[in-house]
Amino acid sequence: MSKRVTTADFRRMKQEGTPITMLTAYDYPMATLVDASGIDGILVGDSLGNVVLGYDSTVPVTMEDMIHHVRAVSRGAKRAMVVADMPFLSYHISREESVRNAGRLMQEGLAQAVKLEGGSEVVDTIKAITSAGIPVMGHLGLTPQSVYQLGGYKVQGKDGEAARRLLEDAQKLEQAGVFAIVLECIPQQLAKVITQSLSIPTIGIGAGTDCDGQILVTYDLLGMFSDFVPKFVKRYANLKEQIIQACRDYQKEVKNKSFPGPEHVFNMAEEELKKIY
Repeated sequence: MSKRVTTADFRRMKQEGTPITMLTAYDYPMATLVDASGIDGILVGDSLGNVVLGYDSTVPVTMEDMIHHVRAVSRGAKRAMVVADMPFLSYHISREESVRNAGRLMQEGLAQAVKLEGGSEVVDTIKAITSAGIPVMGHLGLTPQSVYQLGGYKVQGKDGEAARRLLEDAQKLEQAGVFAIVLECIPQQLAKVITQSLSIPTIGIGAGTDCDGQILVTYDLLGMFSDFVPKFVKRYANLKEQIIQACRDYQKEVKNKSFPGPEHVFNMAEEELKKIY
């Protein structure tokens, strides 16, 4: 594998049956830690609207928000492929604007690929972006930018007709040139059918083990975000409580003046001190 994970590596891992690992990151410190773990890909998701910026959805996230965070992550990730989400309305107005915005995420944000949500309705947009030499990752199933249209955060593709549409959309996205597709919150049986029907990798989140890879929001994995924990999340740590306790310990020691201790301060010679009186 090359030093920097590429779209070709993603395709090779699918062919070899090697699961692909992805996590999110939104800033330089987290990107360096995730990258050091050997993760294959880092998604700078517009989920930063919920996780970092405190919005109720991803809809308010702007291109300027994304570029700012993608650039920080790109400086920290040396091996993992950095994929940048295209935010709401950044690829809906016209093909020209879509290509321009995708290009900004690559040129200004230094990402290696972009991701956008949608099925057959974005096929022409994907073709235009890939024709400009920009790798595109698709996203089907629960698409957070359409949460209001979908009626909330619900499992998608549960009935036969909806499942058939998702399968057809996945095939259309592959034909349009995407190098991989995120499948979010769909039945595992459907995810398996879609994965087997494609020559490109599927990356699951709430889509079962038969996808070619998995992705989670890092803050969920680390137990730093507890307002809402989706069923598909597994917590590998409980940093929220550790961070709160560390802050409480710090506050206690400052209040009782046990911090800073002798090992945390600087001193000057007595004769130099006398010169200021």
